[in-house]
Amino acid sequence: MIRTEISLFLINAPGELGKLSALFAESGINIDAITIQDASGYVKELFKARGKSLKRIASAASYNSMSKDSADYALIRILPADGTINKAMDLLSQQEYIFDILPVIALELENQPGELSKIATKLGQEGININYVYGSVAPSGGKCLFVFCPDDIDHAAKIFKSHAE
Repeated sequence: MIRTEISLFLINAPGELGKLSALFAESGINIDAITIQDASGYVKELFKARGKSLKRIASAASYNSMSKDSADYALIRILPADGTINKAMDLLSQQEYIFDILPVIALELENQPGELSKIATKLGQEGININYVYGSVAPSGGKCLFVFCPDDIDHAAKIFKSHAE
C-alpha cells in the first residue's frame, strides 16, 4: 500500500523515454505505473507557491528563466515493481540521473464506475488533500492500480490499510 515513487526530470526529446525504459527492462525492473508531464507546468506551480508565500524561493527573473528552460524537460513519476526500488535507485544513480523519491499510496481498484470516487471521497471526508493521482487501466472486470500522493501519507495509509487486506 505505501510504496516509493521516483520522480525525475528527463530531456524532452525523441528517444529519451525509450532509453530510460530500456535501462529498467535490461535490469529486470518492471514499471507498475508511470506518468509524464511537461516540466513547465511544475515550474509554474512553484512560481504560484512563491507568490503566495512571504518567503521568496527565487527571484522573478530566476523563475522566468526556469520556465523557459523547463520546456526542454519532462517530469516523470515512476512506480517500480514492489521490491525493486533500491535496484531502480542504484540504476538511476549509476546512469547519473537526478531523481527524488517520495512515499505514495498505491491501491488496486476494481475497473468499474465509482471506484475512484469512493477513494477520493473517503480521503476528502478525512480532510486529506490529494496532491496528484495517476493510474493504470485493466480490461473491464480486472484490477487497476492507482497511485495517490496525499498530503498526509500516514493518515491515508491507516484509512486504506483494510482496503489492501
